[in-house]
Amino acid sequence: MFQRELWIIPLSRYWALSRALDNAHARRRFVQVTPNFPQECRFVLETLGEVYRYDAEAKERGLLPEARLRFHQEHSEPVMKQLHAWFLAQFEEKRVEPNSGLGEAITYCLKHWERLTLFLRQAGAPLDSNIVERALKKCILHRKNSLFYKTENGAEVGDLFMSVIHTCELNDANPFDYLTELQKHADELAQNPAAWMPWNYRQTLEQTGRSKPTV
Repeated sequence: MFQRELWIIPLSRYWALSRALDNAHARRRFVQVTPNFPQECRFVLETLGEVYRYDAEAKERGLLPEARLRFHQEHSEPVMKQLHAWFLAQFEEKRVEPNSGLGEAITYCLKHWERLTLFLRQAGAPLDSNIVERALKKCILHRKNSLFYKTENGAEVGDLFMSVIHTCELNDANPFDYLTELQKHADELAQNPAAWMPWNYRQTLEQTGRSKPTV
């Protein structure tokens, strides 16, 4: 089961995830202390929100990793530099006590700044690890469902479908449509499996002028 999960995300993405630190986790630290520091936390949250909006725009444009990196360097890097300068100023100008809730949140970000900003240097590096957390939740759900398998072969088939379905979801593909197309084009699939992956089978269908999949 877990070996098949490695098929879901390219190894380069796993490498980036392993080095990146979770901006969503850093953001939650400021959310938690917002009642005591509303003005300061609002600035931080709005600043990070701007970066996430740029990332959403890059996704909507369908930018490839290298193009996404350049887009973030142009738009998000000035925003993150401004935030970093603001963090430093809070301590240098003694606006915030280091041992306060806000001070600890700022210290966390400064300590891990290189990893929090990996998406500005490494193509494909995500802003956070939410994709991994969602994948782990699916594994936990599948583990519960696996209690009802009666045979070892049935469990193996279930593991396979779990991996395929999640891979389709990560690539904005309809799992039922994907499996249907594989059955329709079994001969072509046998000749060239690499052209019928969840992330590229729609392009293959368009090139062959055959039925168009749904999302």
